Amino acid sequence: MKQRIKNWLNTQDGLRHHRWLRWMGPVLHQPRLWHFSRRGIAMGVAVGIFFGLLVPIAQMPLSAAAAVALRANLPMAVASTFVTNPVTFAPVYYGAYRLGKVVLGEPSVTEREAMAELEITQAPEKTEGAKPTWTQRAARGLEHLRTAGKPLAVGLSIIATLSGLLVYGLISGLWILKTRWERKRRLRQRSSPPA
Repeated sequence: MKQRIKNWLNTQDGLRHHRWLRWMGPVLHQPRLWHFSRRGIAMGVAVGIFFGLLVPIAQMPLSAAAAVALRANLPMAVASTFVTNPVTFAPVYYGAYRLGKVVLGEPSVTEREAMAELEITQAPEKTEGAKPTWTQRAARGLEHLRTAGKPLAVGLSIIATLSGLLVYGLISGLWILKTRWERKRRLRQRSSPPA
């Protein structure tokens, strides 16, 4: 399995010449960044998932920089940023937005729309007249974006942090269990009499 993961990931030379990672230069020559150890792999995947979920752009350079700073496995950090991709992006961000709304205690979108409708019916003189201009529509769109930004940021922060911690613990735990199981198997093979 270890060899399969190594073959799947980029090589050292491929990552050193990657256009987003070239700026790191000689730092990428540290052997610890490429070593397959329990801590390095678990930290690398956790860092990659954290930045993959938290940041919509420049995920690879941020996770690579964090992997270098934390001495985590660099290929795993870069590869695990693909947790958000065109297929998973919309559900992850929508779920984060809804989680942020719940955490912040803000009314749901339907409640906000109902309140806006109530304001319109109470003040019909404001709505009568010409269609909204381009600048009014743009201002309304920016207001929607501003109101969505805070719940989205809170939700993404929570999901990214919890996912990173959970993945770190899960990989470390599975690695320890696998190591113990292999050790017990070897001990059984040594202690069993030859046939």
